[in-house]
Amino acid sequence: MTAGNNPQPKVHDPLLSTLSSPRHGRRYRPKAPITVVTLILLVLVLQFIVLPRYVYQISPSEVKLSQFYLDRLEAGLQKCAEITTPPVRYPVTSAGSRINPRWNPFTGQNETIVLKSVKLFDGETVLDKKVDIVFKKGIIESVDTAGKSVTFEGHAKVFDLEGKFVTPGLVDLHSHHLAFAWPLLRATDDTNEVNPEMGPVTPQVRIVDSIKAYDFATTIIASGGVTTSLILPGSANIMGGEAVLVKNALRSGENSEEVVEEILLEHGIPVSQRRRFMKMACGENPRRVYRHTRMGNAWYFRKHMERAKELMGKQDAWCLQAEALKEVGNVAAISSFMESTSKDDSATHYLEYDSSIGMLRGKVGVNIHCYETEDFWDMIHHSKEFGFRIQAFHHALEAWKVPEMIKDSGDNITIATFAEFGLYKKEAYEANLWAGKILAEHGVPVAYKSDHVEFETNAKYLLYQAATAHSFHLSEDLALQSVTSVPARSLQIDHRVGYAREGYDADLVVWDSHPLSIGATALNVFIDGKDVLDAKTTEESLSKVASEGRHELKSPDMRPTVAADVKQRSCSAIEKTGAKIAITGIQRSYLEVGLGSTAKSGSLTMIINHGTITCFDSEDQCASASAESTTISLKNGHVLPGLTTVSVSLGLMEISSDSSTGDGEIRKGSLNPNDTVYAKYGVHLDGKAFARARIGGVTRAVTAPLYQGFVGGVSTGIKTSGKKTILDGGIFQDEVALHFAIGQAAKSESLSTISSEISKLRRILSENAGKDNVYGKAADGAYPLVVHAQNEYDIMQLIKIKQELPVINLILLGGAGAPLVAKELAAANISVILTANRGAQDTFEKLNSLPGPPLSKSPAAVLEEAGVLFGLAITGDGDSHIHNLPLEASWAAKYAGLSSKEAVNLVSRNIEQILGLDIKEESRDFVVFEGDPLQFGASVVVAFDGQDGSVSLCWPESN
Repeated sequence: MTAGNNPQPKVHDPLLSTLSSPRHGRRYRPKAPITVVTLILLVLVLQFIVLPRYVYQISPSEVKLSQFYLDRLEAGLQKCAEITTPPVRYPVTSAGSRINPRWNPFTGQNETIVLKSVKLFDGETVLDKKVDIVFKKGIIESVDTAGKSVTFEGHAKVFDLEGKFVTPGLVDLHSHHLAFAWPLLRATDDTNEVNPEMGPVTPQVRIVDSIKAYDFATTIIASGGVTTSLILPGSANIMGGEAVLVKNALRSGENSEEVVEEILLEHGIPVSQRRRFMKMACGENPRRVYRHTRMGNAWYFRKHMERAKELMGKQDAWCLQAEALKEVGNVAAISSFMESTSKDDSATHYLEYDSSIGMLRGKVGVNIHCYETEDFWDMIHHSKEFGFRIQAFHHALEAWKVPEMIKDSGDNITIATFAEFGLYKKEAYEANLWAGKILAEHGVPVAYKSDHVEFETNAKYLLYQAATAHSFHLSEDLALQSVTSVPARSLQIDHRVGYAREGYDADLVVWDSHPLSIGATALNVFIDGKDVLDAKTTEESLSKVASEGRHELKSPDMRPTVAADVKQRSCSAIEKTGAKIAITGIQRSYLEVGLGSTAKSGSLTMIINHGTITCFDSEDQCASASAESTTISLKNGHVLPGLTTVSVSLGLMEISSDSSTGDGEIRKGSLNPNDTVYAKYGVHLDGKAFARARIGGVTRAVTAPLYQGFVGGVSTGIKTSGKKTILDGGIFQDEVALHFAIGQAAKSESLSTISSEISKLRRILSENAGKDNVYGKAADGAYPLVVHAQNEYDIMQLIKIKQELPVINLILLGGAGAPLVAKELAAANISVILTANRGAQDTFEKLNSLPGPPLSKSPAAVLEEAGVLFGLAITGDGDSHIHNLPLEASWAAKYAGLSSKEAVNLVSRNIEQILGLDIKEESRDFVVFEGDPLQFGASVVVAFDGQDGSVSLCWPESN
């Protein structure tokens, strides 16, 4: 209806008329009269001052309570800001861009240090030219071309390194030292929170609460160049708790005291800004501990994370509501809100779920102990379901099977793995020596880590894993990155460690040779700019090392490979019965027979006819003998006697943690000689450890029955080729030696003390002397008597037995404490099969053993100086390291000043002599390598059985 149709009376509105009549083009803005303003002020005074004090009668206590709630609200909002703030993203590091927060003026680096003329791997690549590195107050100030004039403020300490190799300090992505301190004792094992009350999901615990800032393993680890480590809870629980980063420098704070805070990498950084990490585990470990299936473990985890997600929603709702109330400023409403939410039962859960909620918010990096493909898939699936990111899969020995699946997660998951440790349980049975190469080819980041607890995982030798991976075709740069920048990047600390560049922490390592070469040893280890090694001790520990072996900077070789079709043709030809074979390009032979009288070092030719060497001389000298032969042409051929090892369980247990995969283990051994167990009755002559033995040139092994306690049984000698059975020569010596053990591991209900073990051994020998039983043969010296012992005092007791019964052929196996009584062993004519050449002071009975260079002389060097006859063996959780036997010999020889031939003897002739194995030079196995097997990068090409002359190996492969 229009106005014309419905006329309305006109009403005069002064305000409307004023607003509708603009003057001078500007709209009039009315002002409230003074009386109105005064009235408003009176109302406010009445409401907030007069009424509360005189009418409502609010007491001072109520005022305090209101203020209390206001303070609580403010604290809660600060917490909201903290929990929702993403982790700090640091800018690109450059010269002068940062200080080292760990530095202090009392014990920190207080003089400028210059490393002159070094060959540098900077965290990304090996630089082409030599450089000078200058660092001060724990920070690298400059990395510049060697020889450039540099001026220094004040005094500078200059190391003229003449081209030595330098790397960033190594970064270990997985260790347990400091939480489980050496020597390992029940009282100091604080790695796994396992009890019925807590259950399998314990994200609320923190490993920092278990750190022991006095663990001397830290110093040993640092001596291997490892400057930064992630210390993780154990893997018993599905969620094991939060991990923490440390620098491996004890007593590095202002007062040089054992203060936990001062060993933390992020000491000096506000706690709210520090990196956080969650340790999780899947697969066998939580299954075994809690007797759940994978289904059950998944349910427990998902149930927990769903609750965490619910609590995170409540947190967010609280924060939004609190922020709104603060903006309004209604004190009564704030007080009511704070009082009501304080009664919410879920509030008590926030501390317990704090880490899990942090995972969901992206504030806590997730590191998962996970081996098998099904577990990778499951954990990636869970991460997508709940929205958290996996930083790394740890151990991950089957990751090489599914690199694309891992990459397709989109999270750039790092694989933190072992280079060669495996086979010790079902999860580890598919370990692949070529895994690093495979993963790298698919663009998956690879890091090697220690899992430091015992001697077998001693983090001091972290670099050895990178070197092993390089020999199996991981490139030089990627191998070095795998223990420096890759783990640093995974942990999001690559702005300060993992690189040797300007602005980074002055964590640097000077090596005596190329870091990927066998036996590479740290000469200087700088942590926050301070050298943690003693120069005099380092020099003494390496006094036997030949000068030419100290400065080899050439990148070690990778293992030669052969195409499948070439291998098939070649092996088919030479494996024929009666084949004539010509092998050219041999540069070195360690055989004591067969070499022609005119042969000199250099390129030699070997002719084998019907399994017998008919010519081994120059190509010209062997020309006539090579007619109608199949030729194998080598570039750097080496010929070695077939190596002999004393194995852990070869042929008796395929998976060491599962007795159903082999002969089993003696748990209550009988002391009746008629009940003695013989290994010859239980051996199987093939398996994955055999395959590893073959690629290392190990053709024979001595294996004793597996046992717990004092009495072990009789060992047997077996061949590793896989071509012989127990019916046609696979056992080369039925009975080798009688085995016993003395020490902590030998204690049992019937022999609960070491003194009772010693007493029992004495009685066995004295009471059976002259008798026709196995104990009598050992007492009369007809059988070698092998006693496994580690502690120097236990070894002294064995020396006394030998002194009283000089006829016995007593052999010491293990021998961590042997160097401490080396002269006495030599005087008593006791030989040693040393398994502790790269030993560790991990148990109390090995507390005084030698850690080896650069902290002490090596055990091999001490035994050699004393004149002890010794050989080497590799111990551990199974025989997954068996292929490294020649490398271990080379390492021992380097430190002991032995020749390459003496190194070979440590793992062949010396073992045969010590155990009395009947192997003659003219009929021994021999192995031909392409490459020097005493260095990384050699492969077995062919091996011959010394008994029947057959080809026992042809280009063997482990995977």
